[in-house]
Amino acid sequence: MSAVYRKKLNKKKLKSKIILIFLLLLAILNFDSIVRFIYPLPYQDTIAFYGKVYNVDPVLITAVIKAESNFDSKAVSERGARGLMQIMPETGIWAASQTGETDFDPELLFDPETNIKLGTWYLSDLGEEFEGSTVLILASYNAGRGNVKEWLAGKTLINPEGSISQIPFSETRNYVRKVLLYNRLYGYIYK
Repeated sequence: MSAVYRKKLNKKKLKSKIILIFLLLLAILNFDSIVRFIYPLPYQDTIAFYGKVYNVDPVLITAVIKAESNFDSKAVSERGARGLMQIMPETGIWAASQTGETDFDPELLFDPETNIKLGTWYLSDLGEEFEGSTVLILASYNAGRGNVKEWLAGKTLINPEGSISQIPFSETRNYVRKVLLYNRLYGYIYK
């Protein structure tokens, strides 16, 4: 290898190292922006408003939305749940009647404000029933309050806060873990 070729090669390596250092510095200096891009917070005002109205932590509402629809207001599940918080039409009709809405149409579940309002009310209602236990609230939101009541009555679920692994449905166990992870992440990112 000639001395001239080695010199060119060393210059290229040096340029590459400088570019890499520059990119690392740029990433470090813009860490918050990068993380907020990966974990966005659309509908922040609506979430905060209904969180306050129904006394539900806005970070938990956000985590549920992230897990349920990844902020896609037009999302529809295989089972027919709709919108940001993936509310079943029957649940939407019932929740709307409980919140005093008349002439509710399940198509309104695709409206972000309506969906967040009803989903947050439902989280609040579950919170009252399960005495604020986040694990039980989330398990009920996913598997239904009837299943959770059965698990508690049958002693299948003894210490939900201490052991999520006791939740009998694997889908629900994974859902609760995912929402709790998003809850921690969003709580840290948006303090």
